[in-house]
Amino acid sequence: MTRIYLPTTLDRLRAAWAAGSLEPGDDVVVAEGDDEESEYAALMTAADASTALLAGPGRRVVVVADVGDPQHPVPLKRVVAVHADTADRPADADPDDDLAWYATQEVPDLLS
Repeated sequence: MTRIYLPTTLDRLRAAWAAGSLEPGDDVVVAEGDDEESEYAALMTAADASTALLAGPGRRVVVVADVGDPQHPVPLKRVVAVHADTADRPADADPDDDLAWYATQEVPDLLS
């Protein structure tokens, strides 16, 4: 299994959650190792890519999943966590701000 970090937005995550799977794009991030530092670096790289997906104020969102092939659609059962900002970010927000962690069962609350 490969752990991937999928940058997205709340609107895109909402659509994917309703569809039952996520489509990885060219901006999928794979950690260089399985240590905490590598995983954190991958998470923050995906968070930066998520910022680029926002069309104005919004929340960065990163979906973390364990998959066999990072280029295939990701069924929701492969999602292990979602990281997101707790509120919309102003344009001048610090790009190094940490994201909150959400368990998969908390995603519906995040999306509402």
